[in-house]
Amino acid sequence: MTEPHCLYVDADACPVKAEAVKVAERHGWPVVFVANMGMQLPRGRRVRLEVVPGAFDAADDWIAERAKAGDVVVTADIPLASRCLKAGARVLGPSGKRFTGDNIGNALAMRELSADLRAYGVGGGPPPFSPRDRSRFLQELENLVQEAKRAVPSAR
Repeated sequence: MTEPHCLYVDADACPVKAEAVKVAERHGWPVVFVANMGMQLPRGRRVRLEVVPGAFDAADDWIAERAKAGDVVVTADIPLASRCLKAGARVLGPSGKRFTGDNIGNALAMRELSADLRAYGVGGGPPPFSPRDRSRFLQELENLVQEAKRAVPSAR
């Protein structure tokens, strides 16, 4: 039987790895960092790295195939966020932005618009990651974990 809760982190370029481990450890959740190559991770009792070689979206596919109700996924990848929401998982961006069924359509549309504008040389990437983003992430991750625990109680 699989655990009722897991924290999956789309680890490539994720700036909040230590924060994710901190919250997961507090709640006794396993944390699975998923990446295309090996990397140093924060230490934790239930932390593991899943290296998924292959195509560009292989790590995203790995997470989307496993995320389920009761899980929380950390990703900045909006299409991955959409896939995980459809599977019933809760999803949070590294800056603390929560993705929901109510806002994911708009996020996908804005992603496409931004890509089109960049193709024409207008605009740039996301704003720099700030201490306020880190703080918001910690608070929102705590909130999502609490919500997931209430919605899908642990078998312990």
